[in-house]
Amino acid sequence: MAMTAAARRGRRRDGGWGNPVIYLAALFLIGLMLGPVLYIILGGFRTNSQITVDPAGLPHPWRFGNYGDVLTSETFWRQVGNSTIVAVATTVGVVVLGVMASYVLARYRFRGRGAMYALFAAGLMFPVTVAITPLYILVKNLGLVNTLPGVILPQIAFGLPTTIIILVPFLRAIPKEIEEAAAIDRCSRLGFFWRMVLPLSVPGLITTGILAFIGSWNSYLLPLFILNDQDTFTLPLGVQAFASQYSVDTAKVLAFTSLSMIPALVFFSLFERRIVGGLTGAVKG
Repeated sequence: MAMTAAARRGRRRDGGWGNPVIYLAALFLIGLMLGPVLYIILGGFRTNSQITVDPAGLPHPWRFGNYGDVLTSETFWRQVGNSTIVAVATTVGVVVLGVMASYVLARYRFRGRGAMYALFAAGLMFPVTVAITPLYILVKNLGLVNTLPGVILPQIAFGLPTTIIILVPFLRAIPKEIEEAAAIDRCSRLGFFWRMVLPLSVPGLITTGILAFIGSWNSYLLPLFILNDQDTFTLPLGVQAFASQYSVDTAKVLAFTSLSMIPALVFFSLFERRIVGGLTGAVKG
């Protein structure tokens, strides 16, 4: 028993908590990333005089009026609604179109399949910044400038490459024996897709949906070019417009900014494990 306890203590010393320098470096990086976020949130509880006198200090006294003014603003909730509509519509479009295209690329053999998959993969290296001018001309010719569909459709297109890259390994990993058994039971290809493929690819669908939602919610450049009426602004544009309108009221701008980013932070925190699990499944597949 004494030898066993000594061996356990030795193992704890050798590989228990690891090198403390690594933990210090990790804490430093975490603080470096969370510091600006906490500063923005706490800054909304301060007054402009407090920020001017002591920029790095804590609120004293705490002022809740900044957040109250933003939460009672009709403009803020309108922009929240616009962002929600754009993010939800983009997510649905990306997931639905992505899973259908991924199913064809993963389960069917046809000429040009590899080239088509490579084309979608190349889309990951084609940022919206490069295409913004021709994209604006296309949206203008379609009559969708200053409308939410003018933002939703391009975001769906730019979200498909990531979705397909993640979903194809999921769908490829489905055993062919299941499809053969479904065919013996006289299940059509469409029925196999609805009854077997979709339930088995739920982790990948959730992962791609979360990534599409967060990317759409935080999108700034595309709405900046497409939308020019404040009634159609999404939250990122609303933050910029609010900061310009209340440039002298720093505390209220910080309150508006923190309320704008909290939904994405909460959403990502709640579904973080889903994202990691979906990406792990895609790598294994």
